Amino acid sequence: MVVAFSGGKDSTLVAALARKALGKRNVKLLNVCFGPYSYSRGIEIVVEIAKSLDLGLEFTAGYEDQEKIWKHGPSCNRCTKFAKFNAVLKSTSAIIATGANLSDTWGQTGIALRKRLYAPIRNWSKAEIDEALDYLGIEVPRIGEAPTREGCKLKHLLKIMANPAYHGQAVAIANEILLDYLEGIPHDIANVKIIGPLSRNIALINVSPAPSEEIRLKVTERLMKTGIIEEVHWVLAPLRLTISANPGIFNNEASKEWILKGRLQPEFAAPIIINWVESRNRRLATFQVIDYAVMGVKP
Repeated sequence: MVVAFSGGKDSTLVAALARKALGKRNVKLLNVCFGPYSYSRGIEIVVEIAKSLDLGLEFTAGYEDQEKIWKHGPSCNRCTKFAKFNAVLKSTSAIIATGANLSDTWGQTGIALRKRLYAPIRNWSKAEIDEALDYLGIEVPRIGEAPTREGCKLKHLLKIMANPAYHGQAVAIANEILLDYLEGIPHDIANVKIIGPLSRNIALINVSPAPSEEIRLKVTERLMKTGIIEEVHWVLAPLRLTISANPGIFNNEASKEWILKGRLQPEFAAPIIINWVESRNRRLATFQVIDYAVMGVKP
């Protein structure tokens, strides 16, 4: 069996259980490396856990498929389905175990097997996964990006990636820089969201709790020196985001509610509200954050 292995809690538990059930010789870990959009610390964690489980590890590339998806706007679900899983399926003919569980859409379907992709913990909650890891004595290190769902910098690019060398590199470099400066500083959330029109990269920095003013100034200066970020704003107060959405999302209240409460708010360091605008850009399949304003402050 091959385990689609990200180094997170879900896939680590599946890897550990597969080893117990089948023996280490019959289990291999396969990590889809997203190149510039993978955290350097994330790759280190993947290698560390594979070594601790005494399981073989291989890497396969997936960032080119990511860039194709992001040409039409942010879409983590499509990225998982068409970039991550397709890369794994192309790399092996074996059954592939995934960490799908009740916290994601596949787990909620209850489907055990599809296209050689197997979901052994599909009925497990996050609390049960944590309990099982504790029972097995397995600790999964954090990258430091967020309490959950760590590992991909591209999710912080909240607009179309028309030019990977400009939009993609901005989100990849900015998030790596931020974590470098926060090393050793306790935090729950740490990310740089890249927003704005396609001609301008605006960095919204989310760190909770907020670091010292000295650290904030150093990070801001470093980001401005990249030459591909035109504006930097630390999220220290509530924001109003202006979001352009394709008609399918704009006219669907449930979709807009999920983008606000499920997709964006958990990764912002302060409350946000959204001013929705219907997009006429046919390339935009999802949404993009085109502007921001601090609540209570006139533009």
